[in-house]
Amino acid sequence: MLRTFNKLLSLIAGTLMLATVSAKADVVVASAGPMSGQYASFGAQLKAGAEMWLKHVNKKGGINGEKVKLEIGDDACDPKQAVAVANKFAGQGVAYVAGHFCSGSSIPASAVYNEEGIIQVSPASTNPALTDKGGKYTFRVCGRDDQQGEVAGKFLADNYKGKKVAILHDKTAYGKGLADATRKNMKKAGLKEAMYEAYTAGEKDYSALVSKLKSNNIDAVYLGGYHTEGGLIVRQMRDQGMKTKLISGDALVTAEYWDITGDAGEGTLMTFSPDPRNNPAAADVVKEFKAAGIEPEGYVLYSYAALQVFEQAANQAGTNDPAKVLKVMRKGKFDTVIGSLSFDKKGDVSLPGYVFYEWSKGNYKEL
Repeated sequence: MLRTFNKLLSLIAGTLMLATVSAKADVVVASAGPMSGQYASFGAQLKAGAEMWLKHVNKKGGINGEKVKLEIGDDACDPKQAVAVANKFAGQGVAYVAGHFCSGSSIPASAVYNEEGIIQVSPASTNPALTDKGGKYTFRVCGRDDQQGEVAGKFLADNYKGKKVAILHDKTAYGKGLADATRKNMKKAGLKEAMYEAYTAGEKDYSALVSKLKSNNIDAVYLGGYHTEGGLIVRQMRDQGMKTKLISGDALVTAEYWDITGDAGEGTLMTFSPDPRNNPAAADVVKEFKAAGIEPEGYVLYSYAALQVFEQAANQAGTNDPAKVLKVMRKGKFDTVIGSLSFDKKGDVSLPGYVFYEWSKGNYKEL
């Protein structure tokens, strides 16, 4: 009887030991962004990139022999919700976050990640303050608004000399930051704006703003904001008979923009990085996305690349410990679907800057 009891104790101890090993056998990473709300199409982009990477990395056996688990966080592009998501990730033992999308979410969330020792790489947050003021655990694989604004500002000054340009923004960290950077560079290149106006995101009727643009005979509108409001504004401009050109930034890189505008969006211009779908290194992944019925537009491949960086840095470090992976990320070079990249001392990426795209017949193409 005692012998049987001892065998039972040994069995229980072994089971507990296996459970403990199993509990430690997963490295937890996360993707965070607006999975709900008016900018959910961008959350879907980040999630699609993260899930495809997860499929590939676990097929290869995980990272350093550990299976990878993915958590998804919905911040709805709300700063308070982003902080709550960051704290939740900390409680779940997340080592690495590919997120967030909106700069207004990434910036406050970065304070939590730095305090908790969680590496954050944003695929899409472009406000300079993210890395200018962020801590050592903060990175991004996209460009910055001061780079984007320099390209847009010079374009406006060169192409609308002697004409009237209005600068609009939605008061967010992203929208106002981008509008102000464009305004600054446009003025530096010799053109002062005819109007500078703020609008409220989330509204449906911008006819009063559009009427003001019309009465001031505005030739071009530069919009610092997102595709939902931009789409409504251009549509309402056309309803009032205006032929004014709409020019904006990278937040228009979603098919949902055309869903809102229809033909009214024809000719809209926007800045975005060189299309990663054309990168030969991304060809197989792009093909697999399309076979799964997913168009890897916008920030899909940036999300995938952000996680590739962690995978490669952790493998080089020989550990999934964020503090040790961080040291490799600060000095290493990584081959990703958006190109070969490294980071500067702030955490900004060494990739080509911004180019112009034009929306036409439901698609956007690089000029």
